[in-house]
Amino acid sequence: MKVLKLMFKNALRHKLRTSLTILGIAIAVVAFGFLRTVVTAWYAGVEASAANRLITRNSVSFIFPLPYAYRDRIARIPGVETVSFANWFGGVYIDKTQFFARMAVDAGTILDVYPEFRVPPEQYHAFMQERNACIVGADLARQYGFKLGDVIPMEGDIYPGKWEFVVRAIYEPRDEKVDGTQFFFHWEYLDERMKAETPARAGQVGWYIIKIADPANAAAISEQIDAEFRNSRAETKTETEAAFQQGFIQGTSLVIDLLNFISFVIIGIIMLVLGNTMIMSARERTKEYAVLKTLGFSAKHLVTLIAGESLVISFLAGGLGLLLTYPIVGMFSLFVPKTWFPIFYVEPSTVALAALSALGVGIAASFFPIQRALRTSIVNGLRFVG
Repeated sequence: MKVLKLMFKNALRHKLRTSLTILGIAIAVVAFGFLRTVVTAWYAGVEASAANRLITRNSVSFIFPLPYAYRDRIARIPGVETVSFANWFGGVYIDKTQFFARMAVDAGTILDVYPEFRVPPEQYHAFMQERNACIVGADLARQYGFKLGDVIPMEGDIYPGKWEFVVRAIYEPRDEKVDGTQFFFHWEYLDERMKAETPARAGQVGWYIIKIADPANAAAISEQIDAEFRNSRAETKTETEAAFQQGFIQGTSLVIDLLNFISFVIIGIIMLVLGNTMIMSARERTKEYAVLKTLGFSAKHLVTLIAGESLVISFLAGGLGLLLTYPIVGMFSLFVPKTWFPIFYVEPSTVALAALSALGVGIAASFFPIQRALRTSIVNGLRFVG
């Protein structure tokens, strides 16, 4: 109990220095938590991918379409439960800075393969009854103020012309890990326009979304699907949804890796800040440690005293930093459009990593002060003039 009491008293003896150290470390922890949140948000699509969903796309590139006729052939492959499809529409709403995912989908099956999109039955029924109806995510509706019955005009770019969509349904994400900023409309509406205006582009879909019965058979089913269309005019590449999502972020992997690296460099900065404080404290207390040795305090007591002081400061700073991280991340998510980061929140893994880092930094920062205290003899300690 005496050592514990001394530990806390020493940690708070120089209140200004300790306060500045805690503040500096807390700011670094906030920066660490924020950068880690950006990294996890970037990979959120991969993390949220379902193990029982496969994506079949053109083997050349995602931008090349596949024939609509492939649908029935994929559905006949053993292990396939449901086949849906989607087509990237693009388009411009208001101006080119207003970006969100706009896709033409198979209206009858899209919610079967994406059960995490919750749509009220009456709204889904209304959506199915109207060819130019659309479903928008709840986060997207909040961002732009969309309501049921609103008409959303768009200027086509990939598919030129003026388009109008009527909001007939708003889906709610199942949980915070599900993207609530997407926009779906009937593929038939797009295909009819293509038949009338550009027949060569009719009867094409962007990619197939396949729900399988057993995720363990994903590799075998993928191989069967690709074998079905081998040597055809549009060969396919089938992969898990996670691998498909991973392909989208490969182009920015260098930036994300850099952010990840910087977040861990911050841990080193935290250790230097705390280490400097502990070394200064140990130097000032050289005589005190010598007196404690004279009174019979063992090496174990000194180690506990110094390491405990370092851990008290690191945990206070880490706790303050984490408490500040939540409102700062929340403010960022309010001011940055949800379409940029559909899923942006502090994950438990980030909190756990920050807490473990605080523990590790506290122990590491006390290493040299402990060595100094243990190696300094009682005589030299009492003669020391700081």
